[in-house]
Amino acid sequence: QVQLVESGGGSVQAGGSLRLSCAAAGRAFSIYNMGWFRQAPGKEREFVGAIASSGDRTYYADSVKGRFTISRDNAKDTVNLQMNSLKPEDTAVYYCAARFGPSLTSLFYSYWGQGTQVTVSS
Repeated sequence: QVQLVESGGGSVQAGGSLRLSCAAAGRAFSIYNMGWFRQAPGKEREFVGAIASSGDRTYYADSVKGRFTISRDNAKDTVNLQMNSLKPEDTAVYYCAARFGPSLTSLFYSYWGQGTQVTVSS
């Protein structure tokens, strides 16, 4: 069992940046691959990206590739999502999630945070 809490959401103008963090508590954080997802109003939840348990591999959705960067600090049990060049279409509730297993492309995650709102204005 692992508990996840996101922070860092807020409002920003288009072209700006935000950094989201996700703090984990419970079982050994370093054994989990970590993912970020987002859900905009009236839309289905969308995969944003993932990072391997060791931090040596990342995988991103095409919609954010080159703009978003995922990193993790296993000593602090945290994973971060650095979002640059934000667009109004990035507006959503952002969730971090944890799963055990080697795949970075799987959409099946066992543990989820409560989400943090990101709003990008034009």
